[in-house]
Amino acid sequence: MNRHIEIEPSRCIACGTCMAACSMGHRRSGLQAQPRLALFQSRNVAAAVTCHHCEEAACVKVCPTDAVTRDADGCVRVDEKNCVGCKLCSIACPYGAIHIGGTPTTGVVGIEYSTPTFVGATSPILQWKIGVYSCAVKCDQCISEPSGKPQCVTYCVTKALRLIEPAAEERK
Repeated sequence: MNRHIEIEPSRCIACGTCMAACSMGHRRSGLQAQPRLALFQSRNVAAAVTCHHCEEAACVKVCPTDAVTRDADGCVRVDEKNCVGCKLCSIACPYGAIHIGGTPTTGVVGIEYSTPTFVGATSPILQWKIGVYSCAVKCDQCISEPSGKPQCVTYCVTKALRLIEPAAEERK
């Protein structure tokens, strides 16, 4: 089993602090500001959805540019510079832990042209926007953080998120 983040839904209050901490940590590192996890909420349960860093990761296998790779520590990561936004990894992920995000050029030049590029009922995975560089966004376990601990785990106010290390799992 690889290092991953585990959620205890009974403790989650869907406050969004995990998403905000993730976003800020990546923005400080010069990466896309989208949170690397999603928040699922229904009438009875709330839970963060994050990458499981699967042993046989389908996202790694389908990436045509080798932008999605496994590190020596077993963490599956996306190289944002090599990602072409093809969405194959997002489609292949059995947990829905990869989404496609992008930084609009309007954020750089300050001009926005509202041009629809898709039908409103189109699935989010098939949507795109003109002038936005699309890139796969998924949990990278906050590799750029000096502490080495994911920001979502550090700032979760209810301690619903915890980091599972392989050695700890093997001792159980």
